[in-house]
Amino acid sequence: MRPSKRGRALAARLRQVFIISVVCLALYCFLLVPDHSLDSSRTKLPPALLNNRFLTSSQCAAAFPGLTKEIDDVVAKGPFTLPRRPHDLGPLVARIRDGKLYILSYARKSDLSKEMLQHRSATLHQIAAALLTTPPSEPLPNTIIAFNHEDEPTSPSLSYSRPADPSFNGPSKHYFPIPHFSFYSWAIPTVHSFPRASAAITTLETHLSWSSKSPLAIWRGTTWFNNPRAARLRQDLVHLTRDKPWADVQPLHANNSNALSIEHFCRHRYIIHTEGVTYSGRFQYHQLCSSVILTPPIAWMQHLTHLVKPAFSSSLEGVTRTPLGTTSRADQLAPYPAPWVKAAWPRSYDPGKEANMVFVAPDWSDLEATVGWLERHPRVAEGIARRQRELFDGGGYFSPAAETCYWRAAIRGWSSVVRTEGQGFEDLEEIPWEEFSLKEIHK
Repeated sequence: MRPSKRGRALAARLRQVFIISVVCLALYCFLLVPDHSLDSSRTKLPPALLNNRFLTSSQCAAAFPGLTKEIDDVVAKGPFTLPRRPHDLGPLVARIRDGKLYILSYARKSDLSKEMLQHRSATLHQIAAALLTTPPSEPLPNTIIAFNHEDEPTSPSLSYSRPADPSFNGPSKHYFPIPHFSFYSWAIPTVHSFPRASAAITTLETHLSWSSKSPLAIWRGTTWFNNPRAARLRQDLVHLTRDKPWADVQPLHANNSNALSIEHFCRHRYIIHTEGVTYSGRFQYHQLCSSVILTPPIAWMQHLTHLVKPAFSSSLEGVTRTPLGTTSRADQLAPYPAPWVKAAWPRSYDPGKEANMVFVAPDWSDLEATVGWLERHPRVAEGIARRQRELFDGGGYFSPAAETCYWRAAIRGWSSVVRTEGQGFEDLEEIPWEEFSLKEIHK
């Protein structure tokens, strides 16, 4: 018996419904179901919260989990004595009393460069802002602080970084990493200030997809600015990448004619990062990009470097190291990761689900292979990049609110373990910050 005309029409309609349903399901799975390689566990926080400098301690902890790990770790080492130096060189010493800042001991302007004076002044402005916006219900304790405005961290002090190598950060060392001075301002034409750069990066990232970014791994810098432990890190990078089709690596010209605005780096899928004599001030700017940072293992921990989740290049299947010199052999390559790296960074995170950065060999022997691997795994690469931006920008860890939360936690943590009795600080003249700030701006 042949099916009726009405039955054939019904069957055809059912087939159409089935096909449409399958297509819709496929589109849903592809576009809406989270892809773990791109997923972030953080929800973007509202601007009203990220710009609120008046948060209480409990509000800070709820908004920014893990923010104060560096402080918690150094406080856990217990009390220490802050000695009074026989001269004014070294860390600036200041008193906090009843929410006010007073300068006790400081290097003379004639002993500092113009740039160093700017850095010192910017950080003192940050401290003053943290004091000014302290919630009345949680007054900060009275204390004496030592703030080190040099690149090289000193113990005990509030410093811009600390050594990542545990052998240089033992129980007797008391480094309190603090936010970089550029969160207030950085008077160089490629940056200006963190808020300006952050806004420019947001504008760029909003209109730039991963596929439209340049595949060239980018770097700019001075070749002589190396830590002695890093040997010829920057020179080797320039040598290795010369004429390579996958790289845009250039040493800065003497007149800075090839310098780039800090936001320009976000136009590239891969940003090569190098530390300087110690930490690199550009690091946190690159972390705002939805780009993959390729760097040797970080040797200097800034106040939020502990949030980095690295995937080691050595864990990427098929990535191998190639000796740089024509006479070198693979068995002559230095071990990677080095023992200190394993101690400082004991875990390599899953690049498809967790990692937000990639660590490469410090001699750059696997840099080309790593870039190639990421290009062959674009969704994994995009996921690493996206997790980075969603954490530091969307999660607000570089926001004004988080910065101020951190400063107040640092002051509280410092005051709980510092001992200043009998060191002679009570004999020093106090200069109110407001008066000192006016003297600071004139060289």
